[in-house]
Amino acid sequence: MAESMAGLKRTHRCTELSTANVGENVTVMGWVQKSRNKGGIIFVDLRDRSGILQIIFEENDCGAEYFAKAEKLRSEFVIAVEGKVEARSGAVNENLATGAIEIRAKSLRVLAESETPPFPIEENSKTKEELRLKYRFLDLRRPDIQRNLMVRSRVATLTRAFLAEEGFLEIETPTLIKSTPEGARDYLVPSRVHPGSFYALPQSPQLYKQLLMCSGYDRYFQLARCYRDEDLRADRQPEFTQIDMELSFVDVDDVLDVNERLLKKLFKDICDFDLELPIPRMTWREAMDRYGSDKPDLRFGMELHNVSDVVSGCEFAVFKGALENGGSVRGINAAGQGHMPRKKIDALVEYAKGFGAKGLAYLSIQEDGSFKSSFAKFMKDEELKALVEAMEGKPGDLLLFAADKDKVVFDVLGNLRLELARQLDLLKKDDFKFLWVTEFPLLEYSEEEGRYVAMHHPFTMPMEEDLPLIDTDPGAVRAKAYDIVLNGTEMGGGSVRIHQADIQSKMFEVLGFTKERAQSQFGFLLEAFKYGVPPHAGLAYGMDRMAMLMVGADSIRDVIAFPKVKDASCLMTEAPAPVDEKQLEELGIFVSEETEDGETAE
Repeated sequence: MAESMAGLKRTHRCTELSTANVGENVTVMGWVQKSRNKGGIIFVDLRDRSGILQIIFEENDCGAEYFAKAEKLRSEFVIAVEGKVEARSGAVNENLATGAIEIRAKSLRVLAESETPPFPIEENSKTKEELRLKYRFLDLRRPDIQRNLMVRSRVATLTRAFLAEEGFLEIETPTLIKSTPEGARDYLVPSRVHPGSFYALPQSPQLYKQLLMCSGYDRYFQLARCYRDEDLRADRQPEFTQIDMELSFVDVDDVLDVNERLLKKLFKDICDFDLELPIPRMTWREAMDRYGSDKPDLRFGMELHNVSDVVSGCEFAVFKGALENGGSVRGINAAGQGHMPRKKIDALVEYAKGFGAKGLAYLSIQEDGSFKSSFAKFMKDEELKALVEAMEGKPGDLLLFAADKDKVVFDVLGNLRLELARQLDLLKKDDFKFLWVTEFPLLEYSEEEGRYVAMHHPFTMPMEEDLPLIDTDPGAVRAKAYDIVLNGTEMGGGSVRIHQADIQSKMFEVLGFTKERAQSQFGFLLEAFKYGVPPHAGLAYGMDRMAMLMVGADSIRDVIAFPKVKDASCLMTEAPAPVDEKQLEELGIFVSEETEDGETAE
């Protein structure tokens, strides 16, 4: 039966004690990690969020009553112990922060008993994630998850302090907003007092932070909750937190400067990593050409080579066809992998097909200089030698080629490059390689919608020198946009915003907005722009992604207290769930059921 802690006060967390406290009487509280009865002496590992501490119960010290209680302790019981700190009587445990001490118990209170948990509470759990997320309140007791969430907390605390020192004001923006469907899908919230009308949950505070600049607040930031109804993956959740900021009277360099200094502080204080400034910059075009990705991982080489010119005259149908259709032929050199067995190469071909490749051409350079290849018989010796030279190939190397439209080639080789790095164990999690990717295309053409759409959002400023192209060649216009990339993950991004009404109107026109639609969706912003708008720019980080990279987690779920799974549901609370008919009636909502043939049932 649970006891009260009346009259007791915790004096220390477990790992706040050390050999400096030997001889002191202390009171500690926490969960039983494990209990071992050695006959006449009971060892209990006590766990709290700080770590583990060993407690010793001997009847001569604590008396028969408390010793009898200690005999009944089981994993996850919540207890309070009074006792004296002593140097450890046995061998020092080098794996514990408190491995040189132990507490000799004088009294014990059982504050709460526990049933046997459905899985062990231990680091690096092998329990299936579905079970752990169903019992997330238990999973959160794991020391590694607790450390992750403490890192996340430190990111928030340090960021607030740094930005306040830099003159930023923390201002909250609404989370019930107007839906502006341009980008990911909104989560919609029905209004009871405005039947048939809906709020949206914000995908970002973009419009409000621009309005704050119009209102003269100069430097704003917020740890903003954001929501996107999109397909999930390892670094994406339907609800997440942004470190969001906006600055007035600045250009690209000003935004990058303050953020480089913020990153330097965060990674030094949290990871003890010295980030060298300035962070390298690379244009979007260069990133795509060299790495096949706008978020390149710089922890290893294996860059792409464009060999279109080298193979332009060859008779290999795959290369020839790609070039005739306006595409390109590019390759990567997996140095030293020329011995890779055919079975593994075939597996790489299948992997490439998952990203749109029709196939993958390969050429293995043997140690004697001869070739094993899927296409050598279609090329002359001098063509093959020129190709190997262009790829910087040496005996023992494996050359892999994709030939198609540029978009497919980049997608295939960019992902193949990463897959090879994973197989070759080239991705060290504590090797932080930062990069600014700049000068993104302002627009990209959507085949689905039959029009240009904004690569970032409709308020991104074009590069001034590209403005003349906006009518004649909109796809060639570059944006004053920038992403901060770390180890192949986009950690944040932003842009200089449009603050001139004529450029904003032109942007809406290119995106296919009528004046009526622009007014309907963004009228409040356009109205504000009539009354004196300062030049402004901003940036937002995915705070969860940043924490994930800092702690070396494989999934963003490991740094979020209560995450959703792939279908955006919560296994613990079983959300989303049906609601009472009365609630729906108040909102004027009727839920229809879909029949097996896809029709809606009345």
